[in-house]
Amino acid sequence: MNRSEREAAARRIMERTAPVVPPDLCAEAVRRGGRMLRRRRIALRLMWLLMFAATVAFVVWALMARPWVEPPSEVTPPLTGW
Repeated sequence: MNRSEREAAARRIMERTAPVVPPDLCAEAVRRGGRMLRRRRIALRLMWLLMFAATVAFVVWALMARPWVEPPSEVTPPLTGW
């Protein structure tokens, strides 16, 4: 397709009438967008709630298990030098 054919095709496309847009298209788009925003907001709140619950569970476990404390020795050291 050379340049003049492309220009003619572009003119034909631009001279056509615009397609008919459904009258409720804007309202439908606004409704769907609002639903998406609500779902996203709920998902973010659930994520924050889950992170908070995991943090609380970790803190409770750490306070109960105390992983930073060295466990007591299971074997007594040998008695030498008596």
